[in-house]
Amino acid sequence: MSSRLRLILFSVIAFCSFAVTARGQEFVREVSASPGSSIRLVNEFGRIGVTAARSDTSAYTLKAASNGTAAESEIKFETVKNGTTIVVSPSDPQRRIDIELTLPERSRLTLKTSEGEIRVEGNFEIIEAETNTGTIAVDVPAEEVRYELVWQASRPRFLSDFPLEPVKEKAAGKFQIKGRFEGEKAPGQEKEPVDGEAVAKAVQLKTRTQRGIVLISVPPSEVMADLRERPLTNAAKAIIRSGDIVLMDAIRRAAPKYFGDYTKSLPPVRREPELARPATVAERQFPLKRATVHVTDSFNRAIPGLKESDFELVEAGKAIEVVSVKPVEAPVNLVLLLDVSGSIENYVTFIRKAAREFVDTVDKKDRISIVTFRDDVQVLADFTTDKSLLSASVDSFDAGGPTAYYDALGYALSESLRPLNGERTAIVVLTDGDDNRSFLPFESLIGAIEESGALIYPLYVPSSLIAASAASGFQDIDPLRNRHLTLNSKANGEGERLAKVSGGQYYPITQLSQIQTAYDDIVVQLRTAYDITYRVSDNAADTSGDSEGGRRLQLPRLRVKVKRENAYAQVGPVIPVSDR
Repeated sequence: MSSRLRLILFSVIAFCSFAVTARGQEFVREVSASPGSSIRLVNEFGRIGVTAARSDTSAYTLKAASNGTAAESEIKFETVKNGTTIVVSPSDPQRRIDIELTLPERSRLTLKTSEGEIRVEGNFEIIEAETNTGTIAVDVPAEEVRYELVWQASRPRFLSDFPLEPVKEKAAGKFQIKGRFEGEKAPGQEKEPVDGEAVAKAVQLKTRTQRGIVLISVPPSEVMADLRERPLTNAAKAIIRSGDIVLMDAIRRAAPKYFGDYTKSLPPVRREPELARPATVAERQFPLKRATVHVTDSFNRAIPGLKESDFELVEAGKAIEVVSVKPVEAPVNLVLLLDVSGSIENYVTFIRKAAREFVDTVDKKDRISIVTFRDDVQVLADFTTDKSLLSASVDSFDAGGPTAYYDALGYALSESLRPLNGERTAIVVLTDGDDNRSFLPFESLIGAIEESGALIYPLYVPSSLIAASAASGFQDIDPLRNRHLTLNSKANGEGERLAKVSGGQYYPITQLSQIQTAYDDIVVQLRTAYDITYRVSDNAADTSGDSEGGRRLQLPRLRVKVKRENAYAQVGPVIPVSDR
């Protein structure tokens, strides 16, 4: 991940973290500091955030925010030799005060809190951070980092964007990671300074925590559920083979040793030519293309009944001719992802019944693959239209164990659907939305989903709902009670986002009878799409192969606008067609 992107992510996370307390009282005051100054900040009852200011900043500040009433007298400043000591002492120990400092680059920091988060970003000379159980997250230049990370009461939990030395167990149950990392120099940094121009120097990082998590140049939103390094699963290996840089980086950070060992065993990656090319003779003779377009409203529901007059197409900045608009007829390649982890271990009958009902509901022309997941994936059936084979395949899985849901989604995108580039694809997921074992964090999936063009339809069923209904043969005998057997807010939020970014639909299940209703609705949604044939613009360059950092980009030349209020178009596969 680029330094610029990391900085943006850290800034967003910082804003969200401190915005929580902004509804209370906050105040800002200037801090006397200069490059090389020592700042010691003790805030036992809140978060600490420190950011290196831009080089053109002349004023450095401290911002205090509280969910109650924060008085300036509760923050004590003491000037010491070559620096300042700041101690936060709330009059009420139950009240939290969060501190955000903006300081000059190459300052020396000593930061201490108890359970609060410590977040530091920028080019500082020394960072010493101590916490009890809170997270320590730093984003520093990786040209040269000297680090010493200590856990005093637990095995290390950490994530780093660059490799660290092995963990060493010390006396009295302590663990230490100590070493030095030198990365690539930024352009110009290998030169001597000119006219006082600043040159990046080494960063010294020392952390001490009882049971906290330490993150180095990794945004907290990219942290997976299980931080223990462990052997790669089949799903993780398939994701690595796919060549998706973002997903690969997530797995590399989660299991650097196993990632390195596995990539060494792979043959060199052979990429397709990605240079822009002129149109062929055949394309100039038959300059027509057909795009599959999915149109939804503000509730992400497919809009049926659209005609040619409802669409406006633009290519290379110019309006282009729409030849025809027809309801889509091409079959869909569907992956049915089934959660068979420990949370539903005792309800295998329910999963098998739900899978067979889905197979029976979809159109006979659609091809289905069934994949189960727990700590790893298992392919029960490859893509086929044989419903008897699909139905029989669901008798072959075992249930139980942890849940690697995000890895299963990554596997479906990378292994199942990637070879079908240019065809209509979708993923239907039946799960409770929980994940506790994936190598991938949720955020890393978003870009891969958008690039794939696959529609995602998450059906999230609370495991407690299945348990409560199991004794009655999965009947909704008490709908009012079932309404309170709900999903957690995290699962709901992620389900909604998966559907939104893909153009699919999210189905939070509160009654088991809703599952069949959702299946019926998915079939309707999949069929409510349009094949739009259009005439290719003569002067449009072919950029479909553009890439960045080895990762293929979706840069469609085609832009589709729907002439209806609150209507949004998602362009799927585009293929050349003959006008004969």
